[in-house]
Amino acid sequence: MKYLWIAAGLFMSQIVCADKVKDHMVLVKAEDQEMNAAIQRAQSTLDDFLKVFAKPPKGATGFKLKVKISYANGKEHMWVTPFKRDGTSFVGILADEPMYVTSVKNGDVIRFTRSDISDWGYVLDGKQQGSYTVCVLFKHMAPAEVQKYRADYGFECK
Repeated sequence: MKYLWIAAGLFMSQIVCADKVKDHMVLVKAEDQEMNAAIQRAQSTLDDFLKVFAKPPKGATGFKLKVKISYANGKEHMWVTPFKRDGTSFVGILADEPMYVTSVKNGDVIRFTRSDISDWGYVLDGKQQGSYTVCVLFKHMAPAEVQKYRADYGFECK
C-alpha cells in the first residue's frame, strides 16, 4: 500500500517561537479521499493564489507551496518557501526535512512543475488562507495539537 507523508502546519524548519507548536510529518494513505479532494481543491484554485502572490494585498505574508516529491515507496509532500515562477516551472527552497526522500534535504533549492504542487498557503491578517491539506491532517492529529495549531497559526478550516 502506498502512503503519502505530508508536512503538517506551516513548515517544519521555520524558526518557531518556543511556545508555538512544532510541525511534523503525518502519514496518510495515498487513497485517502479527503486528502485527495484537498489536493484537487488546492490545484483548482492555484491560479487565484498565484494572482494574490503576484500582487499581495496589505497584510498578506508567508506565501508557500506544498510540493510532492516521489521516492521508491511513495511520495512526500513538503512546503517550499520562498519560491518564484521560472517560465513554465517554479523554483524555491525546501522548508521541510524529508523523512524518506533522500534526493533533497531541508534548505535545498528545488525546481518543480505545476503538477507537483499539492497545496498552497499564506497568511492574511493573521488567518491562514489555503493550506487545505493541513486541515485534513488535523483529523489525524491529537485534538490538543490541532487546537494549538489553530491558535498559533490562525487556521480556520472550512
